[in-house]
Amino acid sequence: MERLQGSPWLLAHRSMLKPNQPRKFSLLDEDYVLWQDPQGRIQALPNACPHMGAMLSEGWCVPQSEGSSAVVCPFHALAFDRAGCTVLPGNKSTKSLLQPLELVIQGDFIWTYGGYEPKIPIPELMNTIAAEYQFIGVTGDLSIPTDILSLLLNMHDYNHQNGTHRELFEIEEVEVKQFIDAGLHSHAYLAQLRKQPMLREILKNPAQLALPKVLEAHLENYFPFMGIMHGDNKLLSLKECHFYLPESAQRSRVFVLMYMQAHAPIAHLLKRNLLKLVNVVVEQDAKILSHIYPNTPQRIKLNNEVGMDWVRRNFEQFPVVAEPNFSR
Repeated sequence: MERLQGSPWLLAHRSMLKPNQPRKFSLLDEDYVLWQDPQGRIQALPNACPHMGAMLSEGWCVPQSEGSSAVVCPFHALAFDRAGCTVLPGNKSTKSLLQPLELVIQGDFIWTYGGYEPKIPIPELMNTIAAEYQFIGVTGDLSIPTDILSLLLNMHDYNHQNGTHRELFEIEEVEVKQFIDAGLHSHAYLAQLRKQPMLREILKNPAQLALPKVLEAHLENYFPFMGIMHGDNKLLSLKECHFYLPESAQRSRVFVLMYMQAHAPIAHLLKRNLLKLVNVVVEQDAKILSHIYPNTPQRIKLNNEVGMDWVRRNFEQFPVVAEPNFSR
């Protein structure tokens, strides 16, 4: 897991953490417990209790002074504050036994470098989107038994709609109209011709109404941690924000934050269906990633693989920003 050290990773959106409810997150072969106190302050510690290794994320929280809270081990009810100190009766504390995970909190976004020296900055794009668009929810939050390179290749594969998502979108043809390579940052502009859905398909999933005959997609990518789908039609403008995390050598996590600007009142009625639609997309990706042989040599090359080539180059050279050579 040394290859991607120094990248920022979005661990969670604030809405994914309920007050005083510990939750486990994994990153770069380490497990952490995150919790939010009633004042909205977020803390993160290694998940293993230093007594006998119980998972702190399976425990609960207890109040401390000034509205803060400590996480309690479910095995022997030992409490640990945000500094990793054991809380004793009378709110006294021992020296720190757990090294807190350093977090970068930007509004509702909980970023971390996983305890490593930052090599690339956190982009401002998510702060801009949050300021200009309505947040409609989190979807597609899955831990997938696949390595991070396989996950990234799948997410930048512009051909797999014909196979993985054939029943969902019925894409008949994909054209990469433009690819802009800016090193660790890229833009892909796609035109995806699709069959028109039948009435029964629209009734089953009304979000189909937001999908035109030709899906004009603008994909903005930040290697290795984030990809944004910018969508715009007569009903709404959509920001579909995908985040990727290497949990361990053979397990990766993905989740999607959805933002919207409504151009017509009906768009507000589609929020739940949009979240459902994207969740199905992620589930389909996860299913195929669970049924591949990742080390198989690639002996066939298709058109439109420029995004995958971009991923492979950056994966090999990270954190060095490669000389752009894929723009076209």
